[in-house]
Amino acid sequence: MVAARRSVTITQEEKNAILGEMRRLPPHPETQDALARLRQAGLRLVTLTNSTAQVAEAQMANAGLSGYFEQIFSADAVQRLKPAPEPYRMVADRLGVAIGDLRLIAAHAWDIAGALRVGCAAAFVARPGMVLDPLVERPDVVGADLLEVAEYILEREGR
Repeated sequence: MVAARRSVTITQEEKNAILGEMRRLPPHPETQDALARLRQAGLRLVTLTNSTAQVAEAQMANAGLSGYFEQIFSADAVQRLKPAPEPYRMVADRLGVAIGDLRLIAAHAWDIAGALRVGCAAAFVARPGMVLDPLVERPDVVGADLLEVAEYILEREGR
């Protein structure tokens, strides 16, 4: 999509190289501390991605984050990508919780919008260059990085 936006043609070999690198992206510096804080407070943590399960598992393992998550979910399992409601509902169903008991944390406005529309709570990581959609309800938690978001969530949850 980025190449198309910039009118750049890339070969299949270049696409494969880019996708290979996606599996090896390092986490943001505060990520492990934030996840540890949420886990220590007793929150259940899972992931939900539009990537395939295989890619998601590789990303989490390579980033050293797998141990923080109870499960890694892929929207691929329901053949609908976020922000469609099916991936969020799948997570609630598989965890045995009400959709309103889930909170999605993301740095993408479209993901926040999808979660809110289906009835999840949401928290936005407002990293540089990331903005919320002004036409969509604002989540109750917004922070500059994941650690700040985690602290706000724990404050809201009274933990």
